[in-house]
Amino acid sequence: MSEKEYAIQLLNEIPEFKIECVIAYMQGIIAGYKANEPNEETLEAIKELENGKGEHFSGSTEDLFNTILEG
Repeated sequence: MSEKEYAIQLLNEIPEFKIECVIAYMQGIIAGYKANEPNEETLEAIKELENGKGEHFSGSTEDLFNTILEG
């Protein structure tokens, strides 16, 4: 039995009134894992820069926001 199958077996044994806690815990694990993965928009921006297009900004975050707000 794989670990995933074992986890599913355990999940099936959890009383219904405790399932909410398990779901919240699992969502937290997934969110933490996915937070480290670039989303589709970020991947597109990376490809754009790799192809010599797009705009590269170097400077402080404050300067970046000032530039955005002025434009």
